[in-house]
Amino acid sequence: MPKRVEFGTVTSAASSKTRRVEIPRVVRHPKYGKILHRRTVCHVHDEKEESGLGDKVEIVECRPKSRLKRWELVRIIAKSTAVDISSLRSGARATALKESAARKEEAVATGSEGKTS
Repeated sequence: MPKRVEFGTVTSAASSKTRRVEIPRVVRHPKYGKILHRRTVCHVHDEKEESGLGDKVEIVECRPKSRLKRWELVRIIAKSTAVDISSLRSGARATALKESAARKEEAVATGSEGKTS
């Protein structure tokens, strides 16, 4: 029997060698006919830890590796281009503080040298 191959997005990379991948799907409600968006969550074994949060990946079914892991990572289709806003803001804040401290030191150094009395 052939192994199932799926495509999804990595939603968690917190554990070592384990990734949480969501596979979106669209289903029609059996009675009302409304289109519903559902997702399947798979825990995937990533031996080399090469995938990251937000990456599009291809996974394949395998034998059970642990209580939840039944999938293996085949390849990364596309790396995530998402940017962590909080780290950018904290980095910018730290840079601004360093620059202001350098300006203050310059002002103190030039102010004390300029005085001759």
